[in-house]
Amino acid sequence: MIDRRRFVKTLGAATGAIAVGLPHAVAQAEERKKHLERIGLQLYTVRKDMEKDFEGTLRKIAGIGYKQVEFAGYFGRSPAEVRTILNSVHLDAPSAHIGTPAALTTDWQKTLDASKAIGHKYVFVAYVEENRRTLDDYRRYADLFNSAGALARSMGLRFGYHNHDFEFVPTGGTLPYDILLERTDPKLVTMEMDLFWVTKGGKNPLDYFKRYPGRFEAVHVKDMNREGQMVDVGKGSIDFARIFAQQKKAGIRYFFVEHDNPEPSAIDSVTASYKYLEKLKF
Repeated sequence: MIDRRRFVKTLGAATGAIAVGLPHAVAQAEERKKHLERIGLQLYTVRKDMEKDFEGTLRKIAGIGYKQVEFAGYFGRSPAEVRTILNSVHLDAPSAHIGTPAALTTDWQKTLDASKAIGHKYVFVAYVEENRRTLDDYRRYADLFNSAGALARSMGLRFGYHNHDFEFVPTGGTLPYDILLERTDPKLVTMEMDLFWVTKGGKNPLDYFKRYPGRFEAVHVKDMNREGQMVDVGKGSIDFARIFAQQKKAGIRYFFVEHDNPEPSAIDSVTASYKYLEKLKF
């Protein structure tokens, strides 16, 4: 039998040990959290700067800390010139945006050849024209995407689609985005989820990760405030840590910061977003 005094003393020691060990356990858990090893930038964000000074802008981007860029036009530079400049500023360009699905029927082979020469691994359709968004249009796009993806795959490239919010407007009880996911072959077509636009469209990225695991090999990291406006990453309400924690399930390999209309300075905007993301743990 243990007397009351000894019991209280033993209990106090145990409680003290737990109290001492708890901060250490919390610290260990924090250390185990991940962070983004490579942060990319969609160059549409700095398009005005790129137009004025192509190489100088890329050099500034690298100086901020970005390791990767995603192109949205080359401003008259040839693939060889782009590759040379990227090498000189020590940036990797794993991805590029092209225009609408029409680009897949005109000079698609030429686009793929240029992408290979520059060093891209992915080519994404960026947009669907407003007058071509019926459900039948999306079914045709899905079939076209499979064909385009097959040719890309044969050349060692990956083809995909980048969303906005209009794909999440129900049409006849169906979401256009779901048609694209269900009708395309995962081996041939991937998705670049724009986290701002899917949220703006009233959907939760995590729900899509659960329903279509592995289908989202790239994301656009852009934030939204409570008024629904686009803001620098970290200045809005999107829970990026919770989203990034599902990286493996989603299949995410690349993270590209973007802001469609940064004001007054695009460089200041991408700097602020980078500083937030480099400290983010998930």
